[in-house]
Amino acid sequence: MTGTRTGRDASVAGMRERDRASGVVGCLTAVVAAAVGFGVWRSGAGPGLRGGFEGERDLSLLYGELPLLLFGTPVLTLVAWRLTGALLSGRAGRAARTAVPAAVACLTVALLAWAGHAWLDARVASFVQPGR
Repeated sequence: MTGTRTGRDASVAGMRERDRASGVVGCLTAVVAAAVGFGVWRSGAGPGLRGGFEGERDLSLLYGELPLLLFGTPVLTLVAWRLTGALLSGRAGRAARTAVPAAVACLTVALLAWAGHAWLDARVASFVQPGR
């Protein structure tokens, strides 16, 4: 029996391959989501960090919003991706189990980027338009 695989051994090996591929995709998703979160923070927090009227700066953008966008965006994206995959497990074909969670992850990143921009626009409005 050495050198041959039984049906169960082949199934376990296939599951390991899928788990490994899923882990790589998860890591890439987290890196992309973190980069998007940082990009949103960098573009939105600029006026508050540069200073507005008389050089007034809002340093809470560094210790509040930066970690929230840098770590929160990947976490929420991965949660949405894994929940979608779990919901489709055993209910859809292989193509749907791959494409739908990826689409949900992309949509989640886009929605979080929009929400981050909206939040930061409101936070730095006083630095951009001092009369508000």
